[in-house]
Amino acid sequence: MANINLKNKEIEVKVVYYGPGRGGKTTNLEYIFKTFRKQVTGQMVSAKTEGDRTLFFDFLPMGLGKVKGYDVRVQLYTVPGQVKYASTRKMVLKEVDGVVFVADSLEVRREKNMMSLKDLHQNLKEYGLSIFKIPLVLQYNKRDLSEQGIPLLPISRMESDLNRQLRVPSFPGSAIKGEGVGPTLKACLKLTLQSLKKQMGW
Repeated sequence: MANINLKNKEIEVKVVYYGPGRGGKTTNLEYIFKTFRKQVTGQMVSAKTEGDRTLFFDFLPMGLGKVKGYDVRVQLYTVPGQVKYASTRKMVLKEVDGVVFVADSLEVRREKNMMSLKDLHQNLKEYGLSIFKIPLVLQYNKRDLSEQGIPLLPISRMESDLNRQLRVPSFPGSAIKGEGVGPTLKACLKLTLQSLKKQMGW
């Protein structure tokens, strides 16, 4: 549940980028950090784990406007994707308001995407949250690699694997080029704010 800071007239929402290791979660955050530098408050904090890392930073997206006179401050987090960091992933999901699931378009990563989505489902459940109810957006990352002749999963296959039951907004992307990064985040923030207003009866 979002935190309401009465003194600063701010609502803090937490959005977590989830997905398999090396899928592009960090690249998404780095691109957002660089592109929206003026709206970022403070530094990007990186907690390194061996071979993977958790990143987070705060920013005040200008385009969101105010909610009941309150500014919306967004905290963006990534989780380490590798299987062995299960407890860190679960910890980062605590009090989450919205999730961006970054799936890896590489053919060889198909299984890893599905396992990671199952992991998200399980971890949310342990916090009493439903993957079907939480604001969630999917990003099919690394679409640019097709230009290099690398075998990618067709979008239709990824939709069928990951989004058949969820039916949430999904975007093709290339985090390294910044393609699809903005629309993915925007869609997630929109859903998160709608959910927040509903929870608060606004």
